[in-house]
Amino acid sequence: MHAWVGEALMRLIAEGLTSIRGGRMLFCDLSVSVEAGEALALGGPNGAGKTTLLRTIAGFLRPAAGSIRLERGDPERTLAEQCHYVGHLNALKASLSVEENAAFWAAFLGGAPAAIEGALAAFGLAGLNEMPTAYLSAGQKRRLCLARVLLAERPLWLLDEPTAALDDAAQRMLVQVIEAHLARGGLLVAASHEALALRRCRQLSLGGPDGHT
Repeated sequence: MHAWVGEALMRLIAEGLTSIRGGRMLFCDLSVSVEAGEALALGGPNGAGKTTLLRTIAGFLRPAAGSIRLERGDPERTLAEQCHYVGHLNALKASLSVEENAAFWAAFLGGAPAAIEGALAAFGLAGLNEMPTAYLSAGQKRRLCLARVLLAERPLWLLDEPTAALDDAAQRMLVQVIEAHLARGGLLVAASHEALALRRCRQLSLGGPDGHT
């Protein structure tokens, strides 16, 4: 797998971000940075702007003010092209098999078919390749969704409620995958109601009494 350690270390930098959704200010003048090898966990109540911040970083939403950049990233690629965004919905096609869903995401993300076997194994799905996704449990579907981060190389991972429907064993699998990504110099920003047991993780709480951070 690609390793970003040893290269010029990347850094995600957001400066002066303001987001207004539905006429309500979710956060104002928010500035934060995430270093290579570091995780940032977003906290706060429902509606505080955690998902909005992730989607803004991913490029799906445009902030009312401010800027976001990946310092020392690939100058030939946009920030969106250098990140994995995994939302709280699994985005799987029930009629396709486990392997067919993984193959779709590998092709869509520009990954290699050879990565599928290892990605499924890392999330405890080895041996389920031919099973229709409709027959999977909620936890297995979530693990299949998360497996896409291993199907194509991206330095920045944006995960929205990644532990949803995961039991303790599956959460440990997720932590192992994330720790390996960070050890290679990758970056993570995650919104989760459950704490991720990561060695190097900072907390950012959104949603003050006036809607600011």
